[in-house]
Amino acid sequence: MGHTQMLLAVAGLKEQGLNERVAKLASGDWSSFPPNERVGLLFAHKLTRKPWDVRRSDLDVLTAHMGRERALDSIWYICWCNYMTRVADAFQIPLEAENVFAEEKKPMK
Repeated sequence: MGHTQMLLAVAGLKEQGLNERVAKLASGDWSSFPPNERVGLLFAHKLTRKPWDVRRSDLDVLTAHMGRERALDSIWYICWCNYMTRVADAFQIPLEAENVFAEEKKPMK
């Protein structure tokens, strides 16, 4: 199970809603998301793919849409996720087959 899927499941999305949301996220077409989410997704994508290109203007846009505290939380979380992904990749740690936080352990599709 991908970490995005697991986190969305922990947040309470049922399997169909989870699969639809993951498909939207993976498509790269985030136009149906609210503006603050879209800004966050674009920032996360840029920070993940080209962190050297992040500018003060990117931070200003993120802060304008999310507020200072949520922007800071987002930056911290994006960096932490990127770090964990790189550590897991370096050690070739596979993703979990199931949501380890689910009350009833059943594999996600």
